[in-house]
Amino acid sequence: MHPLRILDRLEEILIASLMAGATLLIFVAVVHRYASGIDALYPITTAIHLSWAQELCIYMFVWMAKFGAAYGVRTGIHVGVDVAVNQLPPAWRDRVVLFGLLCGALFTAIVGTMGARFVYGLVDTDQTTPDLEIPSWVVYLAIPLGSYLMCFRFLQVAWSFWRTGELPHHDPGHVEGVVESPHAAQDLADEARTGGPAR
Repeated sequence: MHPLRILDRLEEILIASLMAGATLLIFVAVVHRYASGIDALYPITTAIHLSWAQELCIYMFVWMAKFGAAYGVRTGIHVGVDVAVNQLPPAWRDRVVLFGLLCGALFTAIVGTMGARFVYGLVDTDQTTPDLEIPSWVVYLAIPLGSYLMCFRFLQVAWSFWRTGELPHHDPGHVEGVVESPHAAQDLADEARTGGPAR
């Protein structure tokens, strides 16, 4: 498997795992909070301490957001206003798009470097998080890692655009693993015309 495909898959697994884990943790914390108000379950719920759940969820969402932003650059799902850019002559449009991508790469490289310096300064301290009591630098490591990955994705998209003139485009109707029938458009048109599924 190509190294970039491995990176893509790791990125997707990390984002999906963080999202699923945070959702499950929030669900368990809410059920726990609700159950602690029921007299019959009170002894059980007081024996289980989930005071750390909110803090962990926040950290999971921060990591998910940083790596999700890089995923957004790679797949073209970031919102962009390109009405003015699309009105430019093709040669100028390409230059403006490429300039924008390189600016994104520069900005995320600066943020990543500042984040790395901040994390490096935290490593030698004894600072820990309030509830989980894990080293603070572990939490803040999301900033340089996510920003550098996003910088790489900007450069990857810029290289691809320079070579092919194509930007990644996200199709919200596409479901991975589902192959659309070549006659799907005609079937939908027939269904709309007849008011029912095509026979």
